[in-house]
Amino acid sequence: MDRHRRDESPSGLSDIVEQDGLLGTGLTTRHIEAFGRKVTTTAGHLIGPNGETSGGGYHNAMADIQRELRRPTAQRKVFSLTQTTPTDLVRSKLSTSEIQSRAISSLPDDLLANIPDDASSYSLFQGFQASQDDQEYRRSHRRRSSKGKKLLKDGGDRAALPSAPGDLKKERELLTRRMDLMGVRKNMCSSEIHEIDNKIANLHNMRKIVLDRLAGLEMEEAELEHELTEIENKLEDTQEEPPETPAQPVTPASVEGNEDSVASEDPAMDASFMSESIYQKLPSPKSVKQRSIRKRSMPVLHEHFAPGSLIKEMPAHSDMVTAIDFDYPFGTMVTAALDDTVRVWDLNVGRCTGFLEGHNASVRCLQLEDNIVATGSMDASVKLWDLSRARSVPRNNRLSRGDDDEDDDGASQASHSTTLEDCHVFSLDAHVDEVTALHFRGNTLISGSADKTLRQWDLTKGRCVQTLDVLWAAAQADSLGGDTQWRPTGRVPDASADFVGAVQCFDAALACGTADGMVRLWDLRSGQVHRSLVGHTGPVTCLQFDDFHLVTGSADRSIRIWDLRSGSIYDAYAYDHPITSMMFDAKRIVAAAGENVVKVYDKADGHHWDCGAGVGTDDMGPSHATVDHVRLKEGFLVEGRKDGIVGAWTC
Repeated sequence: MDRHRRDESPSGLSDIVEQDGLLGTGLTTRHIEAFGRKVTTTAGHLIGPNGETSGGGYHNAMADIQRELRRPTAQRKVFSLTQTTPTDLVRSKLSTSEIQSRAISSLPDDLLANIPDDASSYSLFQGFQASQDDQEYRRSHRRRSSKGKKLLKDGGDRAALPSAPGDLKKERELLTRRMDLMGVRKNMCSSEIHEIDNKIANLHNMRKIVLDRLAGLEMEEAELEHELTEIENKLEDTQEEPPETPAQPVTPASVEGNEDSVASEDPAMDASFMSESIYQKLPSPKSVKQRSIRKRSMPVLHEHFAPGSLIKEMPAHSDMVTAIDFDYPFGTMVTAALDDTVRVWDLNVGRCTGFLEGHNASVRCLQLEDNIVATGSMDASVKLWDLSRARSVPRNNRLSRGDDDEDDDGASQASHSTTLEDCHVFSLDAHVDEVTALHFRGNTLISGSADKTLRQWDLTKGRCVQTLDVLWAAAQADSLGGDTQWRPTGRVPDASADFVGAVQCFDAALACGTADGMVRLWDLRSGQVHRSLVGHTGPVTCLQFDDFHLVTGSADRSIRIWDLRSGSIYDAYAYDHPITSMMFDAKRIVAAAGENVVKVYDKADGHHWDCGAGVGTDDMGPSHATVDHVRLKEGFLVEGRKDGIVGAWTC
């Protein structure tokens, strides 16, 4: 190959390269010239052993190659080929949809084996096709109906003629096809419902797992709270211990001085003893001091159960439960019964932690608030207890002898055994008959008794500061021409009805329900009846009020909701038996109405439903005792039955 031709080609090619702007690919004229020399040398070796035997055909062939390389299209192909990977070369021969199809169809066998079986006998494509065909039928049906309406307008009598047999056959085939497609669509819907049911079942299983986890966390939280409380109590005890004083030597003079002091303090030797008020001779009690207890986070487990679900059931007493109260869900509960016992319970584990001993008869009413318990008994006394004074003792205490205190978890019970001997604060002794109702708030306690009086107590001093005579108040109102009077029913009095059925106080306001069916609102500052609510025809057994409404329950089988702003009845409903206990929160009103279930009334939608062990049982099923007392706080319901069993439910 001559020198001129060999130099001419690269220069012309460089012009073309520069003209087309291809130098940006990284190729220069030197690369192309080297490429040409490489091709020339390789071709010479391939054609013959030496260049002389090649003749002019070789030069003609190389000239054609050089001529072809001058074309821009060929040059672009060569350059793009040098920058293309083998994978791109393979993909360039296939379309995107074909690549995706091959990728999907080439799944490994282990993945294909894990595909769940489909209960549907039709494929998803058949269901889609059925839906599309149904849409086409609806469009064709609309076209035919519009065409028929047009014929009715234009043809008159001709529209009444029957259709042609061919049209009828087509219509039959179309309807048959649509019937088949209906079967496909129904099967697809049924399969979808089964799939949703499976998902719901899986979600329920997941929910149960999380609920068990939440229950474990709350149990652990209760353990930590108990340990923390014990440590804080021990710290307070160590800080309150007075320093030890050296013992004083005993001398005859000191003995004589002590005898004189004892003699001067003897009430029998005091001349003014009989003239002083009996209330001033009461021993000055210790003030109701509460230990600093950390505010624990409230349990939330019961909020995630369905309403009416049983949480715990405890055989609390051997006789009818007469009073029951608790502080918060899964917290502390106090129960009293006709078996002459008052028991303290840990609702978190459902175990009795001790007894409140001191009354000489059964307790008829009680209230638990911030570790302070007030109990009113048939022995005409009211006693106050401070549960924060309870001390931990070894397992072999008096509670271990009771059958009711057995627990499967021995270790847990041993670590939480307590004694309540030091919990008694003081007694309030002024009534002359059994105490049937009480309520305290702050340092004020109101007690109602069968002696037909209400007494106001100052808990700081432990003394009665005011006595309210219900009969005298009724007579005064009657003499002044008011609308309040003692209204006997004319029937034989019910011996089981309490004269004072329920009381509740707030600051200077007092609400009291009595056996004559009257609800009286008292002003404690003046000791007078501010307003009387007339409506019940039987003894009022329970009441509760908030900022705007007062709810009362009566032996006349009705529950009435009063508007405190106007004194009128806001709402009322009745049951089949007398109401013995009632309580409400922001959402519901629960009542014990002489049945083996608790009656629940939703205030939002007015829906009535039953909650308790007797739900769903008939005459042939197991019999459950009548519910006599109920307490409700934050959706946590506790019921006390006549057989001594106490149950905790979600509400």
